[in-house]
Amino acid sequence: MATIVLAHGAWSAAWAWKKMRPLMRAAGHAFFSPTYTGLGERAHLAHHEIDLNAHIHDVTAVLDVEDLRNVTLIGHSYGGMVATGVADKARERIARIIYVDAFAPEEGQSLFDLVGEKAAAHMRSKADAEGAGWRIPPTPMPPDTAPEDVAWAMPRRQPQPIKTFEQKLRLSSQEPPPPRAYIYARRNGPGDTFRQFADRARADPAWKLYEIDASHNPHITCPDEFMALLTRIMKET
Repeated sequence: MATIVLAHGAWSAAWAWKKMRPLMRAAGHAFFSPTYTGLGERAHLAHHEIDLNAHIHDVTAVLDVEDLRNVTLIGHSYGGMVATGVADKARERIARIIYVDAFAPEEGQSLFDLVGEKAAAHMRSKADAEGAGWRIPPTPMPPDTAPEDVAWAMPRRQPQPIKTFEQKLRLSSQEPPPPRAYIYARRNGPGDTFRQFADRARADPAWKLYEIDASHNPHITCPDEFMALLTRIMKET
């Protein structure tokens, strides 16, 4: 049995991983999926000062209060920003990090730095047009998402404070990071933001690289195959 803690993606929350919960239980894992402040069931707490550090604190607080150790930390998409910060703040509690089609920042980088100037400018324009200048509205689901999943997920996705994308990650620990694995979703198509991190993981022996025949949300579109891959990774790292 493993202790698994999730750092979920942008605009999302714990609800998006509902298909994974029964699979985690069946495998005997303890699965913790905290929702970030201002999103999901915590959307009523949204305000313009919420930043990346706030979301890192949301997850580290669960580690502390539940006294979790030997944790497999999963970071999906934007959650890779959060997971990297969590591992820095709570290194002694983390056994491994699994990045799932996720941003894998280095010291001093923000999500806007990693998506590039053009994409960052587009996101800022959406905040100005639809989010009162301080929130970025959610993006559409990948095109291969089943219609019933789009109907379930899209109404639950919430605008996210722009500071979570603007704030640069600051790392303080002098310890080496935990073992890291990267799952790259092969169906992301043109303009794939996450290939850069897969390429980096492929070139760096400190990482293990895996691929899945899925688009960006395997926890929604192919949960059984995704669970099988997570199980394999936890055995190999």
